[in-house]
Amino acid sequence: MRTIILLLVSNIFMTYAWYGHLRNTNVPLWKVVLISWGIAFFEYCFMVPANRMGYLDGFNGFQLKMIQEVITLTIFCVFAVIILKEPLRWNYLISFSLLLGAVYFMFKK
Repeated sequence: MRTIILLLVSNIFMTYAWYGHLRNTNVPLWKVVLISWGIAFFEYCFMVPANRMGYLDGFNGFQLKMIQEVITLTIFCVFAVIILKEPLRWNYLISFSLLLGAVYFMFKK
C-alpha cells in the first residue's frame, strides 16, 4: 500500500511538471523547463522510494511499471478535465479500460 501511495504522490508532481505549463503558454519555454525540472525533483523523491519499496515488497519491474502507468493515466485524466478543461471522451475511456485489462493480465499467475 505504501508503494501505491508514494506512486500517487509522485505522479501528481509529475503530471503538474509535465503538463501544468499548458495553461500559461505565454511563459518563455526556458523558464517552463527550469520550473518543470524543479517540480520533477519532488516527483523523483517519491518515485524512487516507491519503486524500491515495491520491489522489496515483492513486485517485479514489469508490475511496478504497469501500476505506475495506470496511476499516471488516472491522475492525468483528472488533471486534464479539471485543470486543462478538456473533455473526457468515450474513446479515452475505452483505451483506459484496455490498460486496466493489461494490469489484470500482468498480475495473473
